[in-house]
Amino acid sequence: MNKKMEHCPICYSELQVSDCSPCDSCGWNVPIEIEHLSEKRHTYTTYEIYKGLRLTLCDFCAVDFGSHKPEYFGFKNGKRLSLGDFNLVSRIERPEIVKDKVCPDCCARLKFLKVVSEIRKMNETQDLKIEP
Repeated sequence: MNKKMEHCPICYSELQVSDCSPCDSCGWNVPIEIEHLSEKRHTYTTYEIYKGLRLTLCDFCAVDFGSHKPEYFGFKNGKRLSLGDFNLVSRIERPEIVKDKVCPDCCARLKFLKVVSEIRKMNETQDLKIEP
């Protein structure tokens, strides 16, 4: 857990510490996702999702990832990130509850928000053109 970061990197709301399921996307949604974890409804896998950035996703969020609008990640060319773009890193064999910081306004775990922020920064620098 990142103890130094106090505010969301997307909306700057104050972050709160919470128990979370292992999924970096939906794991903030307590108690529903904690219940799903205890019932073993999902499998969890870590992927490299974009240019070295990694997320651990449940089976549902991995398949649903392409539903994020391209603009959410700062893509201006209509690119969508989806499971077909991901590289498998590892499967989580014994998933357990983790503590993480959560943004109550973005409804997301800090790990996910940091990845979104990094992808947006990458897309900003790709848009810059240096004139000769």
